[in-house]
Amino acid sequence: MPEIRAIIADDEEQLRSYLKSGLSAVWPELVICGEAENGKEALKLIEKHRPHIAFLDIKMPGLSGMELARKIAGTCWIVFITAYDQYAVEAFENEAIDYLLKPVTDKRLKTTVKRLQKQIADTHKPPSDLAGTMERVLSALEAKKTHGYLRWIKVLHGDGIRLIPVDEVCYLQASDKYTVVMTREGESLIKKSIKELSAELNPDQFWRIHRGTIVNTNQIAKVNRSLTGRLVIKLKDLPETLTVSRTYTHLFRQM
Repeated sequence: MPEIRAIIADDEEQLRSYLKSGLSAVWPELVICGEAENGKEALKLIEKHRPHIAFLDIKMPGLSGMELARKIAGTCWIVFITAYDQYAVEAFENEAIDYLLKPVTDKRLKTTVKRLQKQIADTHKPPSDLAGTMERVLSALEAKKTHGYLRWIKVLHGDGIRLIPVDEVCYLQASDKYTVVMTREGESLIKKSIKELSAELNPDQFWRIHRGTIVNTNQIAKVNRSLTGRLVIKLKDLPETLTVSRTYTHLFRQM
């Protein structure tokens, strides 16, 4: 097989390094001929090196992955890197869109590599309307954002049920067999898991910052870096702080 070249474009240096290392392990013959931290740099790399594959973050400064995909349509295979939730990923799957979901796992990377290798080996030409397909999917997802997300959290209160508006929630945290719902007034316990809540809450407002923690971004006062390099969240109306897992630090790169 002739030399296969690829570029990686993402504004998070840590993710670019991880992808380069991971691709080297699962596809050692692949040549990474360039890295870019924004869409304009990526376009220059593509024009210079004519890669067979481009790994593109959907949201990049200057020129987004979607805009770049439109410019290079049909010239190379594109793998979108995305922080969208699982619901969106199912839509990508249905449209046969190659993607890597942040935080990128070794398992998903291997699956993507196998798919790319098969496409290239079968001598199929790169799809020419991938950007258009992706835009249709994302437009449909954006339309659904106006409804369907959880608006109230039901908690047992005495002999009845109390409804807590999600906007009043400061954060949610796993605790044994329960999940703590923390508001300015105090905490309540529910049996719904963090995983379930993550799928039901609006991802633009509620960010999973740890395997067992979801924070309401409207309740964040500031984000600092600790002496060990970890991100620490200070909330507006609560004294406690929340530590961000390294897996989710990319969420705060533009804050």
